[in-house]
Parts: sequence; C-alpha cells; structure tokens
Amino acid sequence: MAKFSWCILIFLCIPNFLLGQRIITGKAVDKNTQNPIPYANISIVNSDKAILSDIDGSFEIEVEEQDTYLKVSYIGYIGKKVKINTNDFYLIQLDRDIEKLDQVYLKSTGLLANRIIKKAIAQKKYNDPDLKFNSYSFRTYNKLIIDDQKNSLNIELDTTNREIKTIIEDGRAYLSEQISDFKFLKEEGVKQEIVATRTAGFKEPVYELLSLKVQSNTWYKEKYTVFGNDYAGPLSKNPFNNYTYKVLDTTANDRPAFVIYFQPKREKKVAGLEGVLYIDTLNYGLQKAVGQLKGEVEISAEQDFVYYPQEDIWFPKKQNVTILPGSGGKKVSIFGGNISLGSLPEEQDVSSKLFLNSTSINEKIVFENVDKDLKKVSSIILTPNATSQPISFWEENRSIPFTERDENTFQKVDSIVKNQNINRKINVLQNFNIGYYPIGFFNLDLRTILKYNDFEGLRLGGGGVTNDKLSKVFRLQGYTVYGFKDREFKYNFGAGVSLNKKTNTWLNASYTKDIQEVGSFLYLSDARVYSLFEPRLVNINFYYEYRAFESSVQHNFFPELLSEFQIAKTKIEQTGGYRYLNDGKLYSSYDLTELTASFRWSPFSDYLEAPEKSIEVNVGYPKFSLQVVQAINGMLDGDFRYTKIGAKMNYTINRITQNNTEIILEGDYAIGDLPLTHTFHAYPNNPNKDEVLQRFSVAGRRTFETMYFSEFFSDRLATLQIKHRLRPLEISKKIKPEFVFVTRHAIGDISNQAQHQNITFNTLEYGYNEAALEINKILFGFGLNFAYRYGAYHLPQIEDNIGFKFTFYFQL
Repeated sequence: MAKFSWCILIFLCIPNFLLGQRIITGKAVDKNTQNPIPYANISIVNSDKAILSDIDGSFEIEVEEQDTYLKVSYIGYIGKKVKINTNDFYLIQLDRDIEKLDQVYLKSTGLLANRIIKKAIAQKKYNDPDLKFNSYSFRTYNKLIIDDQKNSLNIELDTTNREIKTIIEDGRAYLSEQISDFKFLKEEGVKQEIVATRTAGFKEPVYELLSLKVQSNTWYKEKYTVFGNDYAGPLSKNPFNNYTYKVLDTTANDRPAFVIYFQPKREKKVAGLEGVLYIDTLNYGLQKAVGQLKGEVEISAEQDFVYYPQEDIWFPKKQNVTILPGSGGKKVSIFGGNISLGSLPEEQDVSSKLFLNSTSINEKIVFENVDKDLKKVSSIILTPNATSQPISFWEENRSIPFTERDENTFQKVDSIVKNQNINRKINVLQNFNIGYYPIGFFNLDLRTILKYNDFEGLRLGGGGVTNDKLSKVFRLQGYTVYGFKDREFKYNFGAGVSLNKKTNTWLNASYTKDIQEVGSFLYLSDARVYSLFEPRLVNINFYYEYRAFESSVQHNFFPELLSEFQIAKTKIEQTGGYRYLNDGKLYSSYDLTELTASFRWSPFSDYLEAPEKSIEVNVGYPKFSLQVVQAINGMLDGDFRYTKIGAKMNYTINRITQNNTEIILEGDYAIGDLPLTHTFHAYPNNPNKDEVLQRFSVAGRRTFETMYFSEFFSDRLATLQIKHRLRPLEISKKIKPEFVFVTRHAIGDISNQAQHQNITFNTLEYGYNEAALEINKILFGFGLNFAYRYGAYHLPQIEDNIGFKFTFYFQL
C-alpha cells in the first residue's frame, strides 16, 4: 500500500515538474535604431545557462520555475536584467554605452579581433588536423530529417492518393541515417567508407544523398560548404577581404576562449555566412563555430570540438545543420531548390513550419595510427553490405537515439514512395538529364525523335536502348529515322554484353547507316550530352553518307579514367560534288578501316564507388580527353592509311565571388592520306546568308559564332575558348541576367589543299579571332549573343564579321 501511495504522489508531481520548465523566446535590439543585435549574450542570473542570440537578435532559452531574471549583455551596450514572468516573448532594448562607443574603443576592438584572427590563421599548421597529422581516422553517425516543428503531430500510415506537399506539411516526411568510417592520409586526403546507410522509403541507396556534401568537416579551409553551397571561410588566407571581426566576449572555463563575431563585408559579391568563432586563448584553435544565414531559407551551421591534451588539438566532435523557411531577402539554393520529396514552403505559421536537420557525431577518433593502404581508392566507398546491416549493428553504432517516431517515419514514407511512385519519378528525371525517357525495360532515346538540319530537313524517328529491367548483363539498342528533304531512311542496331559490372566493361557490336558532318571529330569516351535544342544542327548542310560495322570494348581502368577501344569498317559516299585526289585517282567513295583508342581522365574529380557502379560526385578540373585513330589500308579492304590524334582539356574555375571562368583548349593533328571528310573544323556556327538578320539563329556552347559553315578545314588545328561569367544580376525573382565575356581563337593548316577538289575553303594558318558578349537567362532561359570577328580573317564588309543570336540555357 505504501508503494502504491508513493507512485500516486510521484505521478501527481510530474505535471508540476513539467510546468516548471518552459522555453521563452525574445529578441535583442538597439533601443535607438531598433536594429537587431547579433550574438548578444543571453544568460540566466544565478545559473550556468547562457546562449548567444542569432544574427537577427532572436533567441530562445529554457527556463525553470526558480529562474527569476534574464541578463543580456553586448560589447558597447549597457547590460540589462529582465524579470522573467508569464510572458513567452521578450523584446529587450539595450542602450548604447556612450563611454565605450567612442571611435578609439571601436577601432581597438576591431584591431584586437583582427590580431586574434591573424594568430589563429598562423597557428593553423598546429590546429588544422589536415596540416598537423600525417593521418587520422574516425567513425561518424549522421541522421538527416525533414520534420515539422509541431512534434506532437500524429503519424498516419494510410497515405494512399495523397499529394507529396500535403504529406510533408503533415509532419516528418523524410529520414535517413548513415554510418561512415573516415580515413585521412596527407598524401591522399580524406576517404570515406559508408558501412551502413538507409533512407526511409528506398530499398536501394539514394546516391544523390550519399554524394551530397552536407557540411564541411572543418572551418579552416578557404571555403565552407553547407548542402552543396560554398561560402567564404572566416579563417581563409585573406579573411579581411570578405569579413569584418569583433570581439564579443571571453568564456570562463578550463580552456578560455575568445568569442569572435564575424560578418560578411562584401555580401553581394562574395557568398558569406555570419556567425561566431570560439578561439582558444592558449593555442588559438577552434573550440566551437557557428555560421548563419537569414533569407528565403534560414541556415544555421554549427560545429563543436573536443580537446585532446596529449596532441594539444581541438578535433571536431559534433556537426549540426538546420534549415528553415525564411522571410525573403537572400536567395539560397538547396538541392536545386527542392529538398527530397518536396520544397520548403516560403511562408507558414511559425508554430508549424518545416525544418531540415542534419546532425553528425564523430567517435573512435585515432591519430597517426591509420592504415596507409588508400592509394587509388575512391573518395567515397559504399561497402557491399551497407544497405543490409542488421538492427543490432545500428543499435551498437548510433550516437543519436532512434525514437518510435523515427521508426514510424520509415513505415510512413515507405507508403508514400510506393503510392506516389517516387522511384519512377526519380528514374525519369535521372534519365531525362542524359537524353532518355524510360518506358518499362526500354529507354527511349530523345535525341532520335525530332531534329532539323539543312540537308535532311525535318528528321523524325525513334530509338533507344534496353535497361536493367530486361537484363543486367546484355543490352539491345538501335534507332530508325527519316529525312524528309533527302527522302532517306537512316538506322542503327546493335547489342552489348557486360563483362564486368564494377569496371563498366562492355563488349559492343553495331551496324549503322547514317550521315555525318564533314570535318567533325567525336571523342568516343566523352560523356553523353543532351540538350533540348542543338543549334548547330539546324544550319549544317555539308554531310557525307556512311555505312559502318563497329565493334568496341568500353572499360574504366579506375573511376577517373574511362576508355573505349573500337575497330570500324566504314563505307563512305559523298552527298555532293567533292572528290579526293590520291595517287592520281579521284575518289567519290572509299572504304576505311579504323582502329580507335579513346580516353577521358578526370584526376581531380571525386567518385562514389558502389559494388556495381562508380559515380562522379564532385566534378573536379581540369578534365582531359585523348583519342588516337589509325586507318590501315589493305586491312578489310581499307583504301587509305592515316593517323589522327586529338587532345582536349576542359578547365572551369569556380570562385567564391560567384564568378567563374571556363577554358577549353583542344589540339588535333593528322598525317597520311586524309580525305576532307575526316579532317578537322573548329565548330563554325554562322549560316552562309547575305544579311546579319538572315544569319540570326541560336548560339552554341563551344562554337565559333562568326565563322561560316565549311569556311575552314584543317589537318592540324588548335583552338582556345575562354568564357568568363559574372555573377547573375538580380533584377527580380524571375529576371536574373548573366553577363558572359567570351574570347575564341583558332590556328591551323592543311598539308595539300589541291587534293581536295570541287570545293573551296580556307586554311587557318594566320589565326582566327573572335570576341563575344552573352547576356544569358534574361527570361525563361533565353538570352542574347553578340560576336565579332577580328584579326587576319576580318572580312571587308563590317556586317559580315558580326554574329547576333539567341542563347538558350535551360536546366531542370
């Protein structure tokens, strides 16, 4: 009976205990200007509880029944005590301290902060783990959720026929968790091995999520990344170009720290966060860092460090990113504007607005005693059993509790994904981006459906390739098209057999009857490119017909190096009056037997290596392509012998100033008996029309806009193209034009121009020059291009040197 009475007493006391704790919110502002005071110190009098306000002065803090006063302080202002009553919100207005706000004080405060920042940067070699250690390792548990702030929402499992947006607004709609082992070697960098992963609603890994860089591991680098977006690092080499700093306070504990406030200096030019750094007063290492951004989306990125006395270093322990819908102002792009199953709403009731949260906990941290065998290992490795780990493994390695609500989320989202056919939608989007539309076991090739050029006129047809639903070890492919102007059918059919899934090794064979542009040189190993509209094709009129038997082997030596080796027997027919004079004989048709080796090398890209595939998760530059073609006369009745070599470098420089520069450098060289059909051109894109407006068309991505079709051909050719993009000029939410300055140059020659008969063309031995200005994305992806030809090949009539065209950049 006594035990029962005690239970009743405890039960009756629980509500009083719960009522004794509550969360109050508030905002610290300047009394005179009403401007928010960022990172003001908010504490409870006679308590250890203390926090800092956000960048907009807002704060929330938990108080207990015995707490009576809030204390708010900020350098340059008179501190204030506020009595805690029944209110849930407190507007705290601070008066300036005139004696401490004189010019000398402010200047000295800034100088002190700058000295501390300089010292912290100078000490990075001792405090940045990547610089201090030759190796280290740790295990990370990450949990990512999209949830509603009303945690009491009920989880309903019946979600049949409900819209995605509705489901998200009803409560938690997304959850994933991941366990990874990280290893660092100074020579190889950081390697991540994903040992366990699962995402609510998806049995197979969501590779886009696995590859997404949610948050940088360190604040010491030049850039700090949050959900794929780069921001200037507050401890970069030249931090004072981008940030201003101020000392807010010092902490009082075993390892005191300076609390340094940093604020973006060039907000419109440089993407920056606003926040605070806790810098150790003894070794100047980071103890804690908080970065925030308030706009259409509110971001808060926080990182806590733990001190290791033996190594005298603060090492990251916990990372947290929270994203909330904001109130407008600064545009922030996350997942291209979408978050998994839906979008963050722009306006909602504060009590129910969604948030995205990603939390990572680092454990099992080891310094210097790390396995050194990391050479030629991809940046991210997905282990074979990562998606099938037992519950016991998760329970043993979770650093954050997995609640009943979390478990219900998995059941709920499983139902969502099934009923809304989310997997299908993801599959369609992924294939569409490379020019396919999946229909059952067949991927329709969108590039074969509709085209137009000056030789075939309208080109209609269809084709595609089978996918894994039919078979994972073989594929069938083909197309059939019809040109309404030349009244000819073209077609292709072929098959492939997978020899090694992991290395993407395929043995292929095909037969093709089609046309090809004279002077084009295509790299077999280049990535498949798809565009809704291909502008050059419209104006091309110089083609040759061919029939080709081809057999090839595709193989990835390692993720960074792709290759394809091909043998082709081709029958060439001219579509016009061109003839090739060789050894006293005129050829209008001829047979070619070619051996081709093609390579694409991306040494600076990062890859995710899964059991059956490798995926480029971070595009690095420069990228290199190399292709060697050897034609052999006499082999399979080949008529000519020649050697062609092509090499290309693509280099893009992305800057924190939101500008970027793209460079394409290409060189092509050929020797031997080379007909004009297999020489090189510089991708001209100017129609042969009399007037400028008649030449008005659509500009290409890497084309010479003032060079006329069939104007130049070469067997030795070098081209250089440089594009410099300025950050978009934001006129309105929909109108954000992008100015691009372009310069293009080409130089080349041909060995024996007299061999090529019944055709007139120029060489490029004097060098071709073109300058252009693009104003892209003026409206709905459309823009304008203005180009001008100058130098040795400048034409007498001024208007003949001018190119004026549309540009079109569209992205899903």
